[in-house]
Order: sequence, then structure tokens, then C-alpha cells
Amino acid sequence: TLKTNSNFERVIHHCKSIKRKGQDSTWIDKAMVQAYTELHAQGVVQSVEVYQNAELVGGLYGVRMGKVFFGESMFSLVSNASKIAFVHLVQNMGYELVDCQVQNPHLQSLGAFNLPRDAFIQRLDELLLK
Repeated sequence: TLKTNSNFERVIHHCKSIKRKGQDSTWIDKAMVQAYTELHAQGVVQSVEVYQNAELVGGLYGVRMGKVFFGESMFSLVSNASKIAFVHLVQNMGYELVDCQVQNPHLQSLGAFNLPRDAFIQRLDELLLK
């Protein structure tokens, strides 16, 4: 089951807590959790959750500005759960540009690609005016 903005606090907790290859710590500290939680309450931050048998098993969150989504973090407790959330976000939530912020094989497998900085800024300007 897919839901949007139904359990943001658990999504950011999992994103903060999950162990990631090659990373000893996370940038998601207490202050960041508080800031994103406040932005979520204002409708600026959005989460997508994936449930299996009513249990949260994956998700993502990020900042939304018009037709642009700036992905901040994602997690999976079962294989491919974050991919399901990402595909749902791209296909069903009306965004025309998703800034994944980093290039990695996981996101490339979902169709993400690098956009040259000048093209990104031009596209961002266009979409923020919509």
C-alpha cells in the first residue's frame, strides 16, 4: 500500500537510523529532524510511504516547490520498497523535475540522470514560475 504524508515522523526516523554502506553516520541530526518536521507541518516537505501488511517498510521525503521535488532521503526495510516510493512519486504526484542530489547506481536504475548545472537552473526557473 502506498500513502502520502501519513507517517512523516516514522519516515524521517528510519532515514536517520538505517545503516548505509560506506557511511558511518548521517547528516540527519536532531536539528534537521526538527526543521524538516516543522516544514512538513507547513506543507513544504512531503513524504511517500510504502506499507506491507500495514507495516511501514519503505519511503522517502523531500522538499516540494511548485512542480519540483528535492529528494532528501529514502529508506527500505524490505527489498525495493524505496524504489516503489520513488516510482510512485515520479509517475503520480505531478512533479516535472526531481532533484535526487546525488548520482548513484540505485537512482540510475530508476531512470535518474545528471542534468548540466546551466540546464538545471534554467529548468528550475521555468518550473518555479508555474
